[in-house]
Amino acid sequence: MSSSDDLLTLSNETVGNSTFIAYIGQYIDLDYSIWLYRLLTPILVTFLLPCAFVLLIYCTISFLYIYKLHSRFILQVYNEGDFDFWDVARTLVAVVWDAHGWIFHGYEVRGIENLPESGPALIIYYHGAIPIDMYYFTARIYLKKQRLIYTVGDRFLNKVPGWTLLARVMKISPGTVQSCASVLREGNMLSIAPGGVYEAQFGDSNYELLWRRRVGFAKVAMESKAPIIPMFTENLREGFRSVGLAKRLFIRLYNAVRFPVRPIYGGFPVKFRTHLGTPIPYDPSLTPEELQEKVAFAIEELINKHQRIPGSIFHGLLDRFFSRKAKAT
Repeated sequence: MSSSDDLLTLSNETVGNSTFIAYIGQYIDLDYSIWLYRLLTPILVTFLLPCAFVLLIYCTISFLYIYKLHSRFILQVYNEGDFDFWDVARTLVAVVWDAHGWIFHGYEVRGIENLPESGPALIIYYHGAIPIDMYYFTARIYLKKQRLIYTVGDRFLNKVPGWTLLARVMKISPGTVQSCASVLREGNMLSIAPGGVYEAQFGDSNYELLWRRRVGFAKVAMESKAPIIPMFTENLREGFRSVGLAKRLFIRLYNAVRFPVRPIYGGFPVKFRTHLGTPIPYDPSLTPEELQEKVAFAIEELINKHQRIPGSIFHGLLDRFFSRKAKAT
């Protein structure tokens, strides 16, 4: 083929491409599309960041399965009679989660001296949109005090693929009043969020407790005679938030299916600081309803003292660099 033919072919291709772009341009404003893409990218990222949290959970689950598959070799190394097979796995998982909390949220725990060195304790906490603070807290206490905190989780978690092994290793279960009291009577620490998934889905940056009339945790404390330790994590709602639109519709849908239905966004690296209040000792003179009110008041005090209300993502980010004084009570 001659050079003139080559030039002719190239010219035809150029004309064809120009015609195609002109044709597309009749229906799509390319400049507008680029502007829209740049505008929506930060919004899309805020909805994708919670997936990183889910990914970390599945990385943890994958590690536990690999650890389980190599049980024979591990037991050959650790052949002591009193060796707990899962202790090494829990320690490694705790190290990863504690490092993630420290790097991504500058995670701290205040009031750790309120936890007993031994014996039972019932930890009652405020439930964020994602209870990531309990993952960090459990890891920190396991590393600092060598004590595993048993956790009450919602029943829907049992339907999550791979969750069963993680729940068995980290002692997460739905629990009844009797089973929870039994865990405490055995001298363990147990954590419960009375607001549960409802509080997670429909709480907001005003940090109101959405416990409704739940008194099950109070019955657990009274039956086991264990002290209650109130817990609250500062800026928890600024890390992850639920979408604020169509709240009534999502409440109706949640009541129908009893499954998290409200979209979550966030993953902002705000400062997380967990506060543990003064232990509330067993008092046989209180009714479950009275004990519930007493614990709710203790957590509300922690919120009012340590949390900026309404919460602010911007100020939560600044808290990573500047310490904020607690409010006087």
